[in-house]
Amino acid sequence: MSQRLALLGATGSIGASAVEVVRHHPGRLAIAALAAHGRRVEELAALAREFGVARVAVFDEAALPALRALLPPGVEALGGTEGLVALATDPGVDRVVAAMVGAAGLEPVHAALAAGKDVALANKESLVVAGGLLTALAERTGAAILPIDSEHVALHQALRAGAPEEVRRLVLTASGGPFLHRDPASWEAIRPEEALRHPTWKMGSKITVDSATLMNKGLELIEASHLFGLPPERIDVVVHPQSIVHSLVEYRDGSWIAQLACNEMVFPIQYALAHPERWENTFPRLDLAALGQLTFLALDDRRFPSVRMARQALAAGPSAPAVLNAANEVAVAAFLGGELPFPGIFDTVAEVLDRHRPEPVADLAAALAWDTWGRRQAEEVLARLARPR
Repeated sequence: MSQRLALLGATGSIGASAVEVVRHHPGRLAIAALAAHGRRVEELAALAREFGVARVAVFDEAALPALRALLPPGVEALGGTEGLVALATDPGVDRVVAAMVGAAGLEPVHAALAAGKDVALANKESLVVAGGLLTALAERTGAAILPIDSEHVALHQALRAGAPEEVRRLVLTASGGPFLHRDPASWEAIRPEEALRHPTWKMGSKITVDSATLMNKGLELIEASHLFGLPPERIDVVVHPQSIVHSLVEYRDGSWIAQLACNEMVFPIQYALAHPERWENTFPRLDLAALGQLTFLALDDRRFPSVRMARQALAAGPSAPAVLNAANEVAVAAFLGGELPFPGIFDTVAEVLDRHRPEPVADLAAALAWDTWGRRQAEEVLARLARPR
């Protein structure tokens, strides 16, 4: 019997890879519901026809009329956060693939876990904004949070080699992005199209900029802490430009366990959807001899302060990561819009965190309120830092 999926973020880069995995395993996986932001309704409608889904949703309700005009008769089209939540809690769905970008994915992830549904999570912002709430909720309902990010999938696999008390530390790998060796004195001149040229991965624009600032690695550090129950001081980052070793675990006896694979998202996605099994596939295989060598470099916090800021936010208290993420989302959007220079992303996040006084996050409403507060503060900072149009 096929596992029925709700794919949230179907038209993004993670969504496209998830669709490829489903096509690769037609007897094991089926798509029961599809959702996307709403920018590419033609693609969403085409997927709805291909997989014969009964329900489709778009976060942007303004896209609903265009979507409905493209859908086959009988397919229900929903909008807004309510539509995403309806798909995430659909009784006909076995597992939710949360691949939407940003804090918009938080509410449907929360709803799916509350309904006891396993979540294959690519939306790292959900755990950044409300990690403690979501992990506690999953424990209460018996739902599993299965990571999709290649780094966390690597850790998930490497941690199967030993008991939790045997782990010394987790080490996330970072490609270093397109500006690893660029002189910071020239960073004011970086254009959005330069930041979007990632050397090893093909991703959406927001996460690609996060990779250029290494904020993605900061967010992943916070996510890893919630997923695997380790404090920030036991999670490190090392730069690995080839993106072949996806992360490592060091055990207390000095042994290291690493996970390697081609830098294609089909591998971590299949792991998350197949778990606890491993399925054979015909995806491209890694040729170690052809690689020649693997390089590892220390992270330079002076060039890339994002990881340090994320570590400090995680240590400061539950509300701080939500504020960090919100400020970063606003700053990245401003950079992509040509309103903010590249170093201004760091400056915006740092100033908003300086304004923040961490507090407990008691429920989902509180997490969302801190997200709103962080965005509002970032807009105030941008009013001063933004370039004149």
